[in-house]
Amino acid sequence: MALKPDSYVVLNDGHKMPVIGFGTYAPEQYTNEQAEESTKVAIDIGYRHIDCAFIYGNEVQVGHAIRAKIADGTVKREDIFYTGKLWSTYHAPERVRPALEKSLQDLGLDYIDLFIIHTPVEFKPGDEVFPTDENGKMIFHNTDIRDTWKALEACKDAGLVRSIGVSNFNRKQLELILNAPELKYKPVCNQVECHIFLNQSKLLEYCKSKDIVLVGYSVLGSSRAEKWIDQNSPKVLEDPVLLDVAQKIGRSPAQVAMRCLLQRGIVVLVKSFTAERIKQNFQIFDFELSAEDMKRLDGINNNIRYFSLDRNLPNIPITMSIKVSGISACNNVLF
Repeated sequence: MALKPDSYVVLNDGHKMPVIGFGTYAPEQYTNEQAEESTKVAIDIGYRHIDCAFIYGNEVQVGHAIRAKIADGTVKREDIFYTGKLWSTYHAPERVRPALEKSLQDLGLDYIDLFIIHTPVEFKPGDEVFPTDENGKMIFHNTDIRDTWKALEACKDAGLVRSIGVSNFNRKQLELILNAPELKYKPVCNQVECHIFLNQSKLLEYCKSKDIVLVGYSVLGSSRAEKWIDQNSPKVLEDPVLLDVAQKIGRSPAQVAMRCLLQRGIVVLVKSFTAERIKQNFQIFDFELSAEDMKRLDGINNNIRYFSLDRNLPNIPITMSIKVSGISACNNVLF
């Protein structure tokens, strides 16, 4: 598969998404200013796809980084593909555009390239990002996700966003939108957790059949923040098969893990706050994994999921049923 640093996929609406993106989520030990500086480094190195979200709390700083690199001539606005996300307290149709406009204001941008529904799970609308009752239990809401989607379509028509998509959706949830009456725009992508331990083969096959790009996050495993991740879970970058393949071809385990997903047609998101690692993670275009190595890496899959609702949010069973207009769909992921 011929891939270059400027390689991209053509989305179903005609816009182009770079195949590697720089993630800006910052674990608690990092400051928003560090996210800003690392984004500048990433753009200098060659990343043109920047992935952020309202819930990350650093869109102001990431916007500063993008605008600084535009101002110094490193890039033009049209060179950058920015992804933002609609948080779970903003699913009500009347709250969708204000949420997008808030992100645009914080970023200092006139439009967002891609705006996606962060998760199909909706929380009670309001100022609390994780609303809870007096007993500490999450308070959910039940807007029809198809109404949320219509509001996103209106934002696209208004020119505030060029492409719209979803994140953490399973097949049933995607079908709710795809089969919606008077659907105007299909989701261009579905951003989900994806790595060699969770290769998402069935979801990938389905998305390809519908011309929806699968975008993978946590492609190197996770940042292993204690608040979010089971510390006893295995580490992707320490897998013996991955280490063996990497040693054989003289590449880092991270480079091999990323390249494996790229060769399967998955757009990869990767983050780091170390300049050398940011650079190393971008150096995945001058080698190709053999069919034999791809088969070995595919065999690692054991459906280990680092992010799940039962661990990340209080009082949510792992197979929580989400009802959308009388249709139930199971979801067990978060970011």
